[in-house]
Amino acid sequence: MALTWTDKLDTVDWTELSALYRAAPLGDKAPRHLQTVFSNSLFRCFVHDDGTLVGAGRALADGGDCAYICDIAVLPSHQGTGLGKQIVAHLVEASRGHRKIILYAVPGKEPFYRRFGFLRMKTAMAIFQNQQQQLERGYLGED
Repeated sequence: MALTWTDKLDTVDWTELSALYRAAPLGDKAPRHLQTVFSNSLFRCFVHDDGTLVGAGRALADGGDCAYICDIAVLPSHQGTGLGKQIVAHLVEASRGHRKIILYAVPGKEPFYRRFGFLRMKTAMAIFQNQQQQLERGYLGED
C-alpha cells in the first residue's frame, strides 16, 4: 500500500469523495456540500492509494480556542489497516495548540477515540437538522 497524503483542495474529485462517504458509510453527502465543508475547514487530509481516494478527514478550527474533528472516512477495503487511526492522529496533531479539540463519535466507537486522549463530555449538547433521526441512531439523549 503506497499511500499519498495531501491537504490540497484543487486536486480533489468531489464526486469521488462523495462516493467514499457513501461506502465508508458516513451517509449520502453531495459533492457540492463536501466541497463547501472541506473548503471551510482549517485542517483536512485526503489519502490516495495508487491514485484512488481511500481516506479523508477534516477539522474545523478557529486557530486558537477550538478545533472540531469530523468526517473521518475510510474506504471499506482500507478499514482495519490503521488508516483511520493515522487520519485522526494527523488531525489531532494539526489541531495542537487549540485549548480544546472536540469530536463526536458514532455510537459504540468511543473506545477508538479514547486511544487519542478523548474523554466523554458531560455537558455537550447539539441541535441537528433531523433531531428524531439522531435520537433513533443514538447520537442524542433526552435526559
